[in-house]
Amino acid sequence: MPQKRKDLKLEGSNLWYLVGLITSDGCLSGDGRHIDITSKDYEFLQGIKNSLGITNKIGIKYNTIKQKAFHIQIANTNFYDFLLSIGLTKNKSLTLGELKIASKYFVDFLRGLIDGDGSIRKWIHPSNKREQWSLRIYSGSGEFMKWLKSVSEALLKIQGRLYRETDTKWVLKYGKMAAKEIAKQCYYKNCLCLDRKIKLAQDCFDSYKG
Repeated sequence: MPQKRKDLKLEGSNLWYLVGLITSDGCLSGDGRHIDITSKDYEFLQGIKNSLGITNKIGIKYNTIKQKAFHIQIANTNFYDFLLSIGLTKNKSLTLGELKIASKYFVDFLRGLIDGDGSIRKWIHPSNKREQWSLRIYSGSGEFMKWLKSVSEALLKIQGRLYRETDTKWVLKYGKMAAKEIAKQCYYKNCLCLDRKIKLAQDCFDSYKG
């Protein structure tokens, strides 16, 4: 008797946040069933587990230079097929293209991308001594980044700069005012997110506007 497919207890903003997280810091296995999510933050993955209502063990993994990270695997054929249907693929880092993201939840998807493979940083301007901010998102796929830039600018009314840093690394960079707008729209109250990123986003939003 075939095994019954199970649905994850996930919908709306949390679902699309997870899609963003998987797009940046996750991978689809070749077996058509498992999705892996990696993070340096154990408590963050524990929060993801609680949101999903799963009991999977959080494991430990090391990269090629022996840096430690944590990961969980989600084994769910329905969810795997859903990810394929919106444009995610196995070995996606260099081949990712346009994704089918609901406009209503694009900010949640974008927050997942930033939490997974983005950065929010500040520094002091050498002349006026005021805080400056930038927000960067990284990917190995130029096609995906061009799509992301276009949709972000259309929906969030912001401007960013896309450039190729290496043969396998594209960077989408937003300056202070765009970063503040992203912080405002993506990191709202009680959203599912990485704690250290929402703290940075709040500091960015509260910073001087000049």
